[in-house]
Amino acid sequence: MIALLKKEINSFLGSLIGYLVMIVFLLSIGLFMWVVPGTDFNILENGYANIDTLFILAPWMFLFLIPAVTMRSFAEENKTGTIELLLTRPLSDFQIVFAKYLSGVLLVLFSLLPTLLYYVSVYFLASPKGNVDSGAIAGSYAGLLFLCSAFVSIGILASALTNNQIVSFILAVILSYFFYSGFESLSTFSLGGMLPGILSQVGISTHYTSISRGVIDTRDVVYFITLTGFFLLLTRFVIEKRKW
Repeated sequence: MIALLKKEINSFLGSLIGYLVMIVFLLSIGLFMWVVPGTDFNILENGYANIDTLFILAPWMFLFLIPAVTMRSFAEENKTGTIELLLTRPLSDFQIVFAKYLSGVLLVLFSLLPTLLYYVSVYFLASPKGNVDSGAIAGSYAGLLFLCSAFVSIGILASALTNNQIVSFILAVILSYFFYSGFESLSTFSLGGMLPGILSQVGISTHYTSISRGVIDTRDVVYFITLTGFFLLLTRFVIEKRKW
């Protein structure tokens, strides 16, 4: 499984699109946080020693970044026919799925690492120096980690359903958007009873917002683990169907 994990990471980093995706993500966030004037996102203008802009914008950037990272995982294997060779390796179907999932998570985390410079910058710019809520920032990063995990599992499933990378990308964007914001939007309609609350809890946004406050609630952690596991099991089922 380690060999497959390394292969996936090297395949992504060996392509130009891999670096372009990371650069676009970091450049977009950086411009909003430090350069673009006249917005509440600009740290230098709003006068507060925090990097909330990162945690507000990153989920929307992830909607495009993560599908771009995962779109090749199975779609390329399906297109070239190497999926049949992959399935003959001494690995279980779930190990194959998990290796591709883990490589996607690691690549997104690799993209997030440079954002720690934003925290360091705010730490030294604060008055007095170091006057930042490091605990809340750590909690927000944990929220991004869980969000990343959920989006990658969705992207892996989308890639397994097709042999076209563009179709995989679009499908992953749609599914990720629906689970992040769709259920939240549905819960705002005038529906009686407990349904609005249930719909809100099914969506990712409610749980991500909760963790981003800096408080790790067990219910939110269980939600993200369950959601990720659900999509990984669906992907395994799709892969197993090829053997029927």
